[in-house]
Amino acid sequence: MITHVRRWLCSICTIAFGLAVFAAPVFAATNPQEEAGTTTGWVYRWINFLIFFGVLVWVFAKKTPTYFRSRQKAIADAIAESTRAWEEAGRQERAAEQKMASLDGEVADLRTRAKQESAVEAERIRTLAQEEVKRIEQAAQMEIRAAERAAQAELKAIAARLAIERAEELLRDQVNSQADANLFRGFVAALQGASN
Repeated sequence: MITHVRRWLCSICTIAFGLAVFAAPVFAATNPQEEAGTTTGWVYRWINFLIFFGVLVWVFAKKTPTYFRSRQKAIADAIAESTRAWEEAGRQERAAEQKMASLDGEVADLRTRAKQESAVEAERIRTLAQEEVKRIEQAAQMEIRAAERAAQAELKAIAARLAIERAEELLRDQVNSQADANLFRGFVAALQGASN
């Protein structure tokens, strides 16, 4: 409440002072007979100048410190912000440099790991290929054995057929009509002896 009254009184005083400053030249010019070059004219001019200068100094003394403080604070805040931004940029630069330094190591690790994995994969493929070769070899040997057995059976069948054919030829040559007749008579005699 007291600050409100103080502001109100200060405003009234400022208005009254301003009216006095602006009214001073009017009061100085009330006597038209006096010329501007007289002592009174000079005194009023100096008083008017001093009042104007005093008001100007008072306004500057009252208003400019807060303006300059706010500008100073804004500039200090901008400097602090730029300092923080500069430090952040430096931190990011150091982090980027560290990443770049570790990048060579990571690339070397990746290459080493890739070589190891490719060697393991090559060995696995070699093992699978050897197992596949063994399976194919076993299957081929089984087929060969089966083919051998089939060939042996066919050879036996051919040999038996040839033996039968040869025996038939020998029998035909040896058994002639006389031998046929003797065989037939022997057969009939055997049948008669069996029926008695």
